[in-house]
Amino acid sequence: MKTAAEIKDLLLKGEKIDLECKEAEKQVPRSIYETYSSFANTDGGTILLGVQEDKSAKDPEKRFAVIGVTDQEKLISDFWNTINGSKVNVNILIDENVYPMEIDGLPIVVIEVPRADYMMRPVHTGENPFKGSFKRNHEGDYHCSEAEVRAMIRDQNESGNDSLLLDYYTMDDIDLETLHRYRNRFRIVNEDNVWNALPDKEFLEALGGYRYDRRKKTEGLTMAGLLMFGKGLPIRDVFDMINMDYREETDVSFDVRWNDRITYDGTWENNLFNFIQKVMPKLTADLPKPFRMEGILREDDTPLHKACREAMINMIIHADFQGEGTLKVIKRADRLEFTNPGILKLPKELIYKGGNSKARNPRMQTMLRMIGYGDTAGSGFPTILAAWAEKNWPEPELEEDTILNQVTLTLKMISNDTDKSQKTPQSANGTLDGTLSHSENQLAKLRELVIRDPKITRKQMASALGISARSVQRLLNTTEEIHFTGGGRNGHWEIIQKN
Repeated sequence: MKTAAEIKDLLLKGEKIDLECKEAEKQVPRSIYETYSSFANTDGGTILLGVQEDKSAKDPEKRFAVIGVTDQEKLISDFWNTINGSKVNVNILIDENVYPMEIDGLPIVVIEVPRADYMMRPVHTGENPFKGSFKRNHEGDYHCSEAEVRAMIRDQNESGNDSLLLDYYTMDDIDLETLHRYRNRFRIVNEDNVWNALPDKEFLEALGGYRYDRRKKTEGLTMAGLLMFGKGLPIRDVFDMINMDYREETDVSFDVRWNDRITYDGTWENNLFNFIQKVMPKLTADLPKPFRMEGILREDDTPLHKACREAMINMIIHADFQGEGTLKVIKRADRLEFTNPGILKLPKELIYKGGNSKARNPRMQTMLRMIGYGDTAGSGFPTILAAWAEKNWPEPELEEDTILNQVTLTLKMISNDTDKSQKTPQSANGTLDGTLSHSENQLAKLRELVIRDPKITRKQMASALGISARSVQRLLNTTEEIHFTGGGRNGHWEIIQKN
């Protein structure tokens, strides 16, 4: 339960993403249940009944006015009766989440909505999740797209997503060269494992990459098997909205956007195992390798190398490959960034604490763990935290972007003292540490692209940002600053300056 001082502080901050104010002087407004759904499906938030909001006011001190409610007890009773009925599909609140409070002598009602467990999402109004599911952005509640609802429904699967049997995809769709490279490493790490003697199909079945459906009397590759070891063309046939992209941006300029890049170019089978094998050496090439002997072999797998590998593996095992997006790794001079499609299944605090793992792709997790890639379930993120703390580098930042439907892990490689000295007390966008969210960074890059080339196409924008054309459109939908005018060959982009 929040104190009156904490509520006042919340109003002063004026954050739209996790605060909703309703006048509700005499009755509970019907729109409150849409907000309940949006907070539950996003990252939680606080609803205040008895607080008026002037959305035209920019100053938080003038934007919110506490006006009070006439009967706190009645409002609370009406709210509980409705939320325990058929208005919403599930009640995730407990008694401590709804309570009366006085602010400057005026009575209000506070409703704290937690983030719903992934097994309970989507939380929706009415009986149809496709009509009654909402999420939250900086503009307020918005109606979930069909893709967002389907993604939440997929995440309810306790056994993960990658066991999906792909009809009509067989061993003919496996790139045997990739599979045999994996088997060679498997044999080195697991010398006495009985799987080493199995034929390729049975070996893949043991890993979870091939399975039989006894009820349907069908068999074939699973999602894990095709994505990890498949040929490029079948992968693109099934997962045409998923891309893989590695960019090295350690020495970029106005005209040079990257120094090195790995993406699909027709020269390699773009499966996940090949992507890992190509990216990891480049990613860790500049990390220090102290000389240390382990028996008669040189041991240079340092905590930093392990942390980078964990970050790479985490990106893959938590990705939603049935949606849209890009597995993206960016190497900059002072940081590494790992981005995967799909939002977080667990709250950030549980991820940072460790010991919990709810991978979307547990079979891929097993495949990689069996060759020494990835620690035991739930220990990967603490491994990254420990390695960065040992170097006195800033704590890794895990950012969830519900607009782009992706998660980005940023690993800064500068000392904590340097990082603090570079931050300003108050930035232009109002954040305390001068940082921008990932979507805001993408919008800033879009502005630069438009200024540089007013006739740039959405496809060119997508290529420059390393995201899909649909994601570009979603970004453009969040701002009125970038506007397309005219049509045909005369059409061009304009930057609309804010007053």
